[in-house]
Amino acid sequence: MPIGQKLKTLRNGRNITVREVEHASRRIAEVKADKRFCISNGWLAQLENGASEPSICKLFSLSVIYRVAFLDLVRLYNVDVDEKEKYERVADPYLTQLIGENGDHDGWSVPENSGACAELATRLVRTSEAGNGKSVYVEDPNPGIVYARLGLSDFTMYPMIRPSAVLKIDTRQNKLPSGAWRNEYERPIFFIELRQAYACGWCELQGKQLLIIPHHSSTATVRSFTYPREAEIVGRVIGYSTPCVEDGSNSIELRKAKAR
Repeated sequence: MPIGQKLKTLRNGRNITVREVEHASRRIAEVKADKRFCISNGWLAQLENGASEPSICKLFSLSVIYRVAFLDLVRLYNVDVDEKEKYERVADPYLTQLIGENGDHDGWSVPENSGACAELATRLVRTSEAGNGKSVYVEDPNPGIVYARLGLSDFTMYPMIRPSAVLKIDTRQNKLPSGAWRNEYERPIFFIELRQAYACGWCELQGKQLLIIPHHSSTATVRSFTYPREAEIVGRVIGYSTPCVEDGSNSIELRKAKAR
């Protein structure tokens, strides 16, 4: 059903005429001392016929008059404030982010061409840990494994793990091991939650300082954070899907990211 028809249905459900909507909106505008909240009957007719779109002020007046939640009216126009976080990530692909199987919760999807990492991807449910504002990610229905996408500006593990790679993370392995490793492929890679950001790399704990150590061929530098106040280990990276070479579609973006 067209949006205009949905609005007309809401008006008819309240059993009021376009003239009555005009009078009601005029009273709202007078209290607001702002004529932008006033809706003329002619403009409302155009709106219901699909010939016009409302401003935020007029949409507010309609929500009051029709006794409908303002955000429900906004959603009619394909604007959902619950999707804010989703589109923040879409708007900035340079940031490393957690992802889910679909967009129901976090707005990301595991790409079809990400091989084994996508094979077992399951839905993420995001909750909030009381008191400290940290994000907790719980996998549904199989706890323990979550996925992430490396941002286009994240060259910490380059060239072993290239920007835009999909990471498979075991959240049960969130402690740094004390054992040794024989080569760089055996050395544990961790996914870390920072303040308003995420990171991926080798880690060392020196007192209360967590060091995120880049690949020796990367141009990135070692970063230090107070542990666990500034950085928490989400889990160990147990798999990743990354191209062996930069393909044509990504090379321009990668060059831009390197220059940032």
